[in-house]
Amino acid sequence: MKLNDKDPQQLLQRSFTIGIVGIILCFIPLINNVTAFAEPEKIFFLNGFGLAAQFMALSLAILVIRKRKIPHETKDKSKRMIIALSVSILFFFLNT
Repeated sequence: MKLNDKDPQQLLQRSFTIGIVGIILCFIPLINNVTAFAEPEKIFFLNGFGLAAQFMALSLAILVIRKRKIPHETKDKSKRMIIALSVSILFFFLNT
């Protein structure tokens, strides 16, 4: 089964979950800079994984919005997900 054949609600749920994981992974080095729990060089790689997860979630949300014949509320949820992920990606790019 292709990714395009999946249910839009299921794709949005996966996009949300992957996006939250990406945001958490990007917040760990930021919190470490304040608390100095571990050496920054040892956990800085989490930013890369977090940004990759956010980009993957963004691509899933874009895939949902490009589908044809989906309900209007699903399209609105996808638009909100795209805006939220874009803002978080921009925030973490400017912070690193």
